[in-house]
Amino acid sequence: MSNFILQGNLCYSTDMDRIETREHAYLVCLDGRCAGVFDTLPARFAQLPLHDFGDRLILPGMTDLHVHAPQFAFRGLGMDMELLEWLNTYTFPEESKYRELAYAERAYGSFVSHLRRSETTRAVVFATIHVPATELLMQKMEDAGLCSYVGKVNMNRNCPDYLREASTLHAVRDTRRWIEETKDRFKRTKPIITPRFIPSCTDDLMFALRTLREEFDLPVQSHLSENFSEIDWIRELCPRSKHYGDAYDQFGLFGGSYPCIMAHCVHSNEDEQALIKERGVYIAHSPESNMNLASGVAPVNQFLSNGLRVGLATDVAGGSHESMFRAVMHAIQASKLRWRLLDQNVKPLSFERAFYLATMGGGAFFGKVGSFLDGYALDAVVLDDETLDHPQQLSVRARLERAIYLADERNIAAKFVAGMRLF
Repeated sequence: MSNFILQGNLCYSTDMDRIETREHAYLVCLDGRCAGVFDTLPARFAQLPLHDFGDRLILPGMTDLHVHAPQFAFRGLGMDMELLEWLNTYTFPEESKYRELAYAERAYGSFVSHLRRSETTRAVVFATIHVPATELLMQKMEDAGLCSYVGKVNMNRNCPDYLREASTLHAVRDTRRWIEETKDRFKRTKPIITPRFIPSCTDDLMFALRTLREEFDLPVQSHLSENFSEIDWIRELCPRSKHYGDAYDQFGLFGGSYPCIMAHCVHSNEDEQALIKERGVYIAHSPESNMNLASGVAPVNQFLSNGLRVGLATDVAGGSHESMFRAVMHAIQASKLRWRLLDQNVKPLSFERAFYLATMGGGAFFGKVGSFLDGYALDAVVLDDETLDHPQQLSVRARLERAIYLADERNIAAKFVAGMRLF
C-alpha cells in the first residue's frame, strides 16, 4: 500500500548542514511519496492507515552509491594490501567464480539478503563480466524490493585471462544483449554502463560503450583517481589526457547530459574537480575502502563546499561491511585524520554533512530521494534504539547520532522503499 501514515521521531536532512528532528510527528505517504510532516495530523488524512512506531526513530533510507556485489563473499580479507595487489590476489579470482550460476545463486543470495536487512534502500552496484550472473543479481535485487542500478562489468585488458572478455566485439555483443534483455524487464532495477576502469578497457571498447550509452540512454559508473599507482598508469595509457577524468571525458563517458558516478576521487586535482563539477558527475565517497587499501582520504568536505555532487558508499569488499551507518562513521573519522595529519584547510565533516551524504547526497542520483521533504520518494528506515541503553536523557538528535555509531541491522524494526513496506 502506497498511501499511509508513519508516526514516530522523524530525523531527516533539509540541506547538507541541517538535520530536522520532529518528535512524535506524522509523515504522510501518498502514491509512494512524502506528502507532509505534521505535529498534528490533518483531518483530511484521518482515514489513511497509520503505522505508529511509538518512540522509535524514523529516518530516510540510505543510498549506497558504489558497491561490488560479487566481492561480498570475501569482505574483510586482504585488508593489509594496497589496491592493485588486492585486486589480483582476491578480487579477480573471486569474480571469475560467477561464470557458474550455481555459485552466483548462493553468493548473490547472501549479498541481497544482507542488503535487504540493512539501512540501504537504494544502491548502485557492480556485478561481473558474466551476463547470466548479472541478470540473476538484477532479479534478486528486484525481488528484494530495493531500487538499484546494476552494471555488467567490461574489461578486456590488464586482467587475468580467466576474467578477460574474449575480444572487444565479444564484450560489446554481450553488453548489448544484456541491456536489451534487462532495460525494460524490471520496475526498480535498471542497467548502467560499467567499464571497470580505464586500465582494464581498451580504447575501442571505451568508445563502443559510449555508443551503447547513447543508443540506450543509460547512466555510467566507474572508478576515478583512487590511488597514485592507478593515476600513474593512466598517464602511460592516455598520454594525451590532461588528467584521469579528462581521459573518461575524451571517451565520452564522463557525464554532462546524462548521470555518471565516479567512485573515490581521492586524489582528484583542481582541474579534475572543476571538470567533475562542470559535468555534474557524482562522487561516490568510500572512506573505509580508501583507508583499508591505503589509497588515502578524499577532501570530501571541500567537495561539498565547492558544490560538487557527493554521495556515500561502502565499496564492499574494499569496505568490510555493507552498513551505511558504518560508512557515515568512517567518513567522519577519516575526515578528522585528514584534517589533523594532512591539510588543516579542509575541516572535518560534521555529523550533519555525513548524514546528508548517506541520504540526500547519494539519493539525488535517483531523483528526489533521501529526505522527508514534500515530493520525495518515501524511503524510510525505522530504528529501535531501546537496546542502546544510556543513563542520561537524550534528545532525538543525540539519539540519532548515537544510533549511527552503535546500531546495526538488529535495530532496524521496519523498512519502506518508495512507499512499499519490505518488513
